Amino acid sequence: MNRNILRNLIFATLVATTASRSFAGVVVSITVAPPPLPVYAQPPCPGEDYIWTPGYWSYGPTGYVWVPGAWLRPPQIGFLYTPGYWGFVDGAYVWHHGYWGPHVGYYGGVNYGFGYTGSGFAGGRWEGGHFFYNRAVSNIGARFHNTYREEVVDHGRDRSSFHRGDEHGADRGEHGHETHVDHEHHADHSHKEAGHAEKGEHSAKVASHSSHAAGHSGENHKRS
Repeated sequence: MNRNILRNLIFATLVATTASRSFAGVVVSITVAPPPLPVYAQPPCPGEDYIWTPGYWSYGPTGYVWVPGAWLRPPQIGFLYTPGYWGFVDGAYVWHHGYWGPHVGYYGGVNYGFGYTGSGFAGGRWEGGHFFYNRAVSNIGARFHNTYREEVVDHGRDRSSFHRGDEHGADRGEHGHETHVDHEHHADHSHKEAGHAEKGEHSAKVASHSSHAAGHSGENHKRS
């Protein structure tokens, strides 16, 4: 069998059988590009040593669903978060899930905002076993004392939500230090991504149902 045909059959099987669990450590490849990143406000940080994990597009049975970002505690002191991203490879969009580790690795050059400018993380840093927040890009209250302010240069946020492999994605390849980070010890984040994705899909279904109900309500009102 032709190798390309076999690969496409495998991709189709993966999407059909694992769409609702697309972030449970399974590599999912699809042929439809993810939408641009939405503009949204970061919710307040709930407490000390929480780190922002940005929102992303999940792919489920109904297509792409936006999964909001969340403040999470890292699995151990000193760990930072590397966001997941969609990469375009051989005509398909492939999801690379996020992970925790001692350094921030490659995340497709995608500018997620809030310190994730496409390379590294400028939203905070670890010092003496505590996380210090950059007030310039983090939504933290006055009660936080472990803070500093360092302006982050952002030359217009690229709203692309995937790494360039076609003409529309983020135009940035992997740097040498990021390649090294790829080989460090990581704490898997895919199970939490799966949980967030399921919540996102549930919220989308609720919103769709509410909108549908409102539409019927309006229609009935006009008929009365």
